[in-house]
Amino acid sequence: MSEGKPIVGLRDIHYAILTSDGVDGTEYETPKRIVGGINVSITPTVNDSTLYADDGPSENDASLGEIGVALNTKGLPKEAQADLLGHKVNSDGVLVKSTNDQAPYVALGFRSLLSGGGYRYVWLYKGRFRPQEQNYQTKGENIEYQTPTINATFVRRESDDQWQAVVDQNDPDIAPGVIENWFNEVYEEASEV
Repeated sequence: MSEGKPIVGLRDIHYAILTSDGVDGTEYETPKRIVGGINVSITPTVNDSTLYADDGPSENDASLGEIGVALNTKGLPKEAQADLLGHKVNSDGVLVKSTNDQAPYVALGFRSLLSGGGYRYVWLYKGRFRPQEQNYQTKGENIEYQTPTINATFVRRESDDQWQAVVDQNDPDIAPGVIENWFNEVYEEASEV
């Protein structure tokens, strides 16, 4: 990471539907952009346990559990809702939601401005979004924007146990083309032969 620089922004949110994840690798559809990102919150769950022996703590171990993600945007277009939540847009152009809808696994990518310049680029590899809370409020003297937040649970990939890729634009060790291609497809480590 860029010498511990703080992040000061969020933009260029993308998602890609995961089409397969298994021993032969992982494949995604082409990433699509969601305009108007406000906030992405990533909350990993760490499960730890301490073994006590001789009247005191003797061993401690931890494992990564599920990763909670909250995505807040200016608006969530019907096409993105259909993709992320398994809803459908019918021939009349209406978003129709059913109790039988199945949200697919997706990857979520974005970039965040670093203090002093450059961007941090992120891909979360495998998560499933849940239907969002909907709030409607009358307009009063002061305008209060109602922006959607959609929550997901991310997990490790079956193919390689990876759950996230992160790189800072100013890192001198970045291979050529990584930043330029970040949103063209979900970032994958080059296989070492």
